[in-house]
Formats: sequence, structure tokens, C-alpha cells
Amino acid sequence: MSTEPFHVTDSNFEQTIKTNKFVLVDFWANWCGPCRALAPTIAEVAKEYSGKILVAKLDVDENPVTAEKFQVFSIPTMILFKDGTEIDRLVGLCPKNRITDTLAKHQ
Repeated sequence: MSTEPFHVTDSNFEQTIKTNKFVLVDFWANWCGPCRALAPTIAEVAKEYSGKILVAKLDVDENPVTAEKFQVFSIPTMILFKDGTEIDRLVGLCPKNRITDTLAKHQ
């Protein structure tokens, strides 16, 4: 697994969440200030959890099908998947400890 966030798209999303045990997906957009503020935290989490959880980013403007499928109406939204199934969701600009606490309770 990468130490950088993995960029997922509508075309590779399903395969990504099904072939990795744990995947944290950050749904974001370039124009979103809170999303940009969250980006360094997402990068830190990707580095710290490398080998345990795949941390991915999905641009909702470029990949509307997946965002709509998971009813992402507010960004940033982070969804944690286990074996391809959503198990938790965080909405809004969250502090790092809230993200890591969420990850820890599912491992």
C-alpha cells in the first residue's frame, strides 16, 4: 500500500474497495476550502496507516456517479469501507484524532 493517498475514480472505485480490506475514502473537491484544509491530515493518515488501511481520495466533481451512489451531499465526507462495505462515515472538517479514533475502533 502507498504512503500517499490513492486517487480513486468512478471506474476503479468498486475494485479498490473490494480488493483492500480497509479503505478510507475522502470525498472532496478542489473548490472546497474545508477539503483543502483536510488534505494534509489525510496525507498524514495515509502515511501512518500504510500497510493497514488504504487511504483514498475521490474528487466528487470528476466522479459524480460514485458520490451519488454513496449519497455524499456534503464535503468533505470520509467513508470507511471494510471488505467493500461501508462501516463508518465522518462528515465535515474533522481533527486528526477523530479520524484515527474512528479507524482504531474498527481494526
